[in-house]
Amino acid sequence: MSKKTLFDKVWDAHVVDAIKDGPQILYIDKHLIHEVTSPQAFNELEARGIPVFRPNQILATADHNTPTLNQDQPVKDDLSRQQLEQLSINCKKNNITLYELGHQYNGIVHVMAPELGVTQPGMTMVCGDSHTSTHGAFGTIAFGIGTSQVAQVFASQCLLLTKPKSLRVSVNGKLKNGVLPKDVILYIISKLGTNSGTGYFCEYAGNVFSEMSMEGRMTVCNMSIEMGARGGMIAPDQTTYDYIKGRKFAPKGADFDKKVAYWETLATDEGAKFDMEYSFNAEDIEPMITYGTNPGMGIKISETIPLDENPSFKKSLAYMNFEAGESLINKPINFVFIGSCTNSRIEDFRVAAHFIKGKKKADNVTAWLVPGSKQVEAQIIEEGLKTVFEDAGFELRQPGCSACLAMNDDKIPQGEYCVSTSNRNFEGRQGQGSRTILASPLVAAATAVEGKIIDITKHLN
Repeated sequence: MSKKTLFDKVWDAHVVDAIKDGPQILYIDKHLIHEVTSPQAFNELEARGIPVFRPNQILATADHNTPTLNQDQPVKDDLSRQQLEQLSINCKKNNITLYELGHQYNGIVHVMAPELGVTQPGMTMVCGDSHTSTHGAFGTIAFGIGTSQVAQVFASQCLLLTKPKSLRVSVNGKLKNGVLPKDVILYIISKLGTNSGTGYFCEYAGNVFSEMSMEGRMTVCNMSIEMGARGGMIAPDQTTYDYIKGRKFAPKGADFDKKVAYWETLATDEGAKFDMEYSFNAEDIEPMITYGTNPGMGIKISETIPLDENPSFKKSLAYMNFEAGESLINKPINFVFIGSCTNSRIEDFRVAAHFIKGKKKADNVTAWLVPGSKQVEAQIIEEGLKTVFEDAGFELRQPGCSACLAMNDDKIPQGEYCVSTSNRNFEGRQGQGSRTILASPLVAAATAVEGKIIDITKHLN
């Protein structure tokens, strides 16, 4: 019998039909939707008189352009309000479960689905959002789709796709103190580049990932898209099963045991071949920051910006107002954002609170802490982290995508730097003319306290 990768096993189990030497029809187990990429797809179906085929396989949430203040009041922004209203109308009309603003399960789509046990190993999952790759942390084939594909899934619960190639990135060894999952993925992207994964589905392997928490794995898989991959996956194991067990939509009792027995079979077979392989040593990784306008432009916090004569590289540095050879240590920073589908889970806030406790935020800094869901918000309060943050002068806001992508009120002003735990540092990503420096929650918290970037490795016991 031929040896199969995790990706092959999940993909092949979902092929409904195939065109000879051409694309395949892939069945989709779960379709997640939000207010931004679904309205046009609903309109298309309505115009063609096609019903939504399997509304029970769809879950909706409001997240992208929701305000993160006063969520109990009417939404002020006209466009946002219209999109949220339209989502409610469309979901009601088509019998789709929606967690709207204020609902106890509302949150960023890629935070609330895993924490509700919706995301499970061996599934295929899609959403009109590129960071759907987050769910791959569970051994799931999860990827973002465009609006016309959203309509395709609404109508048929299937997609016509060409099977991507397979890539494996292995990291083995022991991570240094202060190195978080965000640093691991920023390091990988800085080494491989932002198009190294183009045309591939990536599996992360090695003891560094098997020792990571589920939340850490989600951070890593979330940013697979930033190296150009269609998605990222990590084989399910005991950590995965322990995380899922007991969650709202998780299988119960004997059903759960039966599922686990199947999930156990999904790991890549010994000797299975990948189209491409890379490996790294954990000891080489340090806390990371980005200095440019794509996530591949990253350095260890202690390093200086490299020299590169490429015109696009120079344009990037000019936008950021940085110079080659410059160190970013002691660079004053006025904005810090801890949130987004990359780093807005409870562990991220625990890390931040642990560093912040007993300290004060620098006077020059505006620091926004935005939980990824209502459930995370509740945990922050229950665990006493809210008090830690407020005593230190941080602002804890309500759940949403917030300052990750400037589709809401949380924008970084023109020309200002923001140390952000989000996933993209493109020009204007956090607001027109804003300058984004990607980092881990630990580096972000330290920046907020110091009012400038510091070498965090020198501040750890």
